[in-house]
Amino acid sequence: MTTTVELDLPDTAFSALRVSPKEFVHAMRLAAAVKWFEAGMLSQGKAAEVAGVTRAAFIDSLGRFGVTPMQETLPDLKASLARH
Repeated sequence: MTTTVELDLPDTAFSALRVSPKEFVHAMRLAAAVKWFEAGMLSQGKAAEVAGVTRAAFIDSLGRFGVTPMQETLPDLKASLARH
């Protein structure tokens, strides 16, 4: 199931970025998914779903945005390793 969301954007938004409305929507979905993943609000899989891409493509996109694919912090990883 999908839901359609309508946004009112000025026509200049598309020309400023030199993209079509369809490309703009794709970029917006990806940017939102990356940010929500970075904030710990979404898992990789759910963020990929929101972005409309495969998980592998989403992980690749994280690198282009300068976001690590790891959600655990270094202290979390150390604590996890210490327990094992």
